[in-house]
Amino acid sequence: MEFDPLSRLIIISNRVSAPKGTETGAQGGLAVALSSALRETGGIWFGWSGERTDEFTGHIDLQRNQGVTTATIDLEDQDIDEYYNGYANRTLWPLFHYRVDLAEYERDFAGGYKRVNERFADTAVPLIDPADAIWIQDYHLFPLGEELRKRGCKNRIGFFLHIPWPPRRLLSILPEARALVRSLFAYDVIGFHTDEWLQAFVDFVRDELGANVGDGVVTLDDRTLRVIACPIGIDAQEFADLAASVKGRLAYRRMRDSSVGRDMIVGVDRLDYSKGLEERFLGYERFLVEHPEERKEVFLLQIAPPSRGEVGSYQKIRSSLERLAGRINGAHADTDWVPIRYVNQGYGRDELAGVYRAAKIGLVTPLRDGMNLVAKEYVAAQNPEDPGVLILSRFAGAAEQLRDAVLVNPYSAEEISDAILLALRMPKEERIRRWSAMMESITTQDVSWWRKTFTDALLAEECTPA
Repeated sequence: MEFDPLSRLIIISNRVSAPKGTETGAQGGLAVALSSALRETGGIWFGWSGERTDEFTGHIDLQRNQGVTTATIDLEDQDIDEYYNGYANRTLWPLFHYRVDLAEYERDFAGGYKRVNERFADTAVPLIDPADAIWIQDYHLFPLGEELRKRGCKNRIGFFLHIPWPPRRLLSILPEARALVRSLFAYDVIGFHTDEWLQAFVDFVRDELGANVGDGVVTLDDRTLRVIACPIGIDAQEFADLAASVKGRLAYRRMRDSSVGRDMIVGVDRLDYSKGLEERFLGYERFLVEHPEERKEVFLLQIAPPSRGEVGSYQKIRSSLERLAGRINGAHADTDWVPIRYVNQGYGRDELAGVYRAAKIGLVTPLRDGMNLVAKEYVAAQNPEDPGVLILSRFAGAAEQLRDAVLVNPYSAEEISDAILLALRMPKEERIRRWSAMMESITTQDVSWWRKTFTDALLAEECTPA
């Protein structure tokens, strides 16, 4: 089937980030990239509105904002509890981030997950034309491609996973693992951030399902799909411009004024157990203990907006982190200095760009992360003539690209402590050399490169029989 380059791109994700307002800092990088692709093709972004309804009717709210058409549906409370809070965030998310101890397996969760994917398919199909290309995003919608095929969809369909893919034996813990992975053969292309995640997927389909594996191609029964590694990026130049914007400069000046001559270490993360925040605080505390001569010369600003507040494990991490921050501050603070500034709210991207630029160190230490765009944003926001130092977990997907960061094991308080000292004492020439290499990487493989790499692979492939 020959692809018409003028055909539309249909993007389907759990939530839809419709463009709102005109402020540069209002949207994240992924929303900006996908919105750009939709403007180019005249496509549609379909997904959950984030709103609740007493009874699911299949009603679609169509809107057009800033050249992007969005189509959203509301979900029932039971759908949200079982599909989103349940299977997506209490089963798949912890398991795929190697937290077997936190994963919960309930039949109601799996049933709700299947039901909502069916509802997505039922409501999306009438919006899809035969020549459209469909791009499905992330773990909430693993089986959606199969559901669309069941409803007669012959289009090219691609899927991109934004989180890690776990090793074969870890994934096998999931009761529905084999059926879930088999459903992915409804896609024509599957994308992963890194070769590690791609290889873990290949290992499972080969060893557990008996798939044939070739050079970037896997075949199971009569279905063949292409697998690619294409790390998501940011618009590096746009983020650098945000740091120089009015709001960016004001945020920079505010942080510099409040630092009182001290070096700032910054961490910005959703409040999530995969981000390694407790381990980060303990590593920073070890630095304070081991290097008393340095301790009043620095402070850590940790910005951690709450997320998924209805899930019990997220409530626990918030309480635990608040206690830990309070204990460290109580033990080490002085009348004129507090070691940790802990903030539970979010900020616009332009303000964050200014905060990043003011920080001597970016501390990005997730225990496991599909990519981590904060690391790339920190690099992009730096002053080229006097850049800060990125300390990055070697278990973040971004570590595969940002090899000139100071890479650490986030489980080791000792390594985090040593890395902080190294970063504080790093000569300017070395900081510039490391920053230049990382900036070149994130500029070359930016978010537009990511989007084009995936869609080129999707549109170049022949559809295989469903």
